[in-house]
Amino acid sequence: MEINAVFEGGGVKGIALAGAVEATERAGRVFGRVAGTSSGSIIASLLAAGYSGEALSRIIRQTPFTAFLKRSALFNTAYIGPALRVLLKKGLYSGEALEAWIRGLLRERGVVTFRDLPKGKLRVIASDISSGRIVVLPDDLPLYGIEPDSFEVARAVRMSCSIPYFFDPVILRVAGEAARGKPFAGQWVYMVDGGVLSNFPLWLFDEQPGGFKSPERRTPTVGYQLIGKTAPQPHTITGPFSMLEALIETMLSAHDERYIETDKFARTVKIPTLGISTTQFRITKEQTDALYEAGLAAGEDFFTHWRPGTPANLWKPSEPTVTIDTKR
Repeated sequence: MEINAVFEGGGVKGIALAGAVEATERAGRVFGRVAGTSSGSIIASLLAAGYSGEALSRIIRQTPFTAFLKRSALFNTAYIGPALRVLLKKGLYSGEALEAWIRGLLRERGVVTFRDLPKGKLRVIASDISSGRIVVLPDDLPLYGIEPDSFEVARAVRMSCSIPYFFDPVILRVAGEAARGKPFAGQWVYMVDGGVLSNFPLWLFDEQPGGFKSPERRTPTVGYQLIGKTAPQPHTITGPFSMLEALIETMLSAHDERYIETDKFARTVKIPTLGISTTQFRITKEQTDALYEAGLAAGEDFFTHWRPGTPANLWKPSEPTVTIDTKR
């Protein structure tokens, strides 16, 4: 049975999404169109390129996530370095290593631009903070005078993953008719993490161009949501930039909690994140394995009970049984 899938963002916690993907495939479901925000866009893009859940498992377990925290030696200088980097680049880390990692994986499957994917196969959510609007890639690129098919998929994923002030924003220059009449400064827009405006865009595939005669004919959409009500993690504030990191983490965690409270969809795989924080890139192997297993268990539980159109009150996901020590 084919399903469309929407993957929520959650930084490092997105490791758990890969486990849920494997559970989905074990249940005999085939992914049709896919979409995601932030780390969810990574999973979605790799699925669109043809990676299986089993392949995602190998990739996740072999990836040292600290490798994404790249910046030059100058910007590693205590106190002054991070401050100077944020001032000049608007982020603590570049995000280039993350983009290069995604680019390499996609190219192994022959995917560089959106032209290399079936039309409508992949959608990625980013936030245009210059205009204050949600951007669906590649659909919305003509608004910036950019040809959607020629845009690089890895670049779109990096936009969606650019946590404000943690990774550099991606700067686009508006072109063609879209730039006409704009001053030079107004031709540049800043793109950041899609989770700023829409962290769980479950609505994406509900908006069918032209519609259908009957809802029964629609390919069902399943959401993959990262949940986890944990006690707030303490942050030691020693200066303006440790304060900034604490602010970012608090903002993203609070944003996630909002979705936990308001989401009532029976078509959502709810994946416990075991107390792991969004920007915890220095994650241990044990924590990585536990997140993956949590996603696998949540997916298996969901597809044991779910049928398309099941009312929300007919089933509830089981309580998570996987636990880890998050203080390590």
